[in-house]
Amino acid sequence: MELDFLTESIIKVIAGAVCGGLMGLERKTHNQVIGMRTLILICISSTLLSILSVYMARVNEISIPGRGDPTRIAAGVVSGIGFLGGGAIMKQGLNIRGLTSAAIIWTVSAFGLAIGAGLFIQVGIALAMVLLLLMLLEKLESKYFPAERTKSLHLCFENEIVDIKKLRETITSHGLIVADMNMSRIIKTRQLILHYIVKAPIEYDFSHLLSSIEKLGSLSEFSVTD
Repeated sequence: MELDFLTESIIKVIAGAVCGGLMGLERKTHNQVIGMRTLILICISSTLLSILSVYMARVNEISIPGRGDPTRIAAGVVSGIGFLGGGAIMKQGLNIRGLTSAAIIWTVSAFGLAIGAGLFIQVGIALAMVLLLLMLLEKLESKYFPAERTKSLHLCFENEIVDIKKLRETITSHGLIVADMNMSRIIKTRQLILHYIVKAPIEYDFSHLLSSIEKLGSLSEFSVTD
């Protein structure tokens, strides 16, 4: 039995709220700024705009046959959602945060548009795949690619007699990936200053690395920054 337009629209809006809420819950479990309320609003808004797009196309088709275009409003949503997604991307020190959240904003908008068009099964399959992939890929990345945060490692030795090769091996043996290294010397005080750009796990204790580096020379300064 076919549903009337109002009932169908209400079901679509509720489905959009559920879809956005589930995606927002996934973001909140990762302590992200983009949360449930934001993604629920995006998904419901996209759903309503998709419903409006289909409705206006039907009205135009009745009044002016051949002039109905259900893609016009949807195209505007696709173009405009990029600005909202861009606002979720932030640079913190050497790291860029929010790329996944920005992609999720885009995805939730697509879910809303598809729900508004009545593609419930397709959205359900896509939603399950996205949530499953987000959870599984995070575990895989943590296991096989743990070093994902970029850190700046600053070392200052009180003499120039430091085995640079041995120092690099010590850093990498503690699970860090050396991306770049800059070196400078203060001739008058014979100090050796080394700046390393390294990749480190999100939760990493640098105290063990500090103890190992202290054995390589007269270390006078050690600092780690993002």
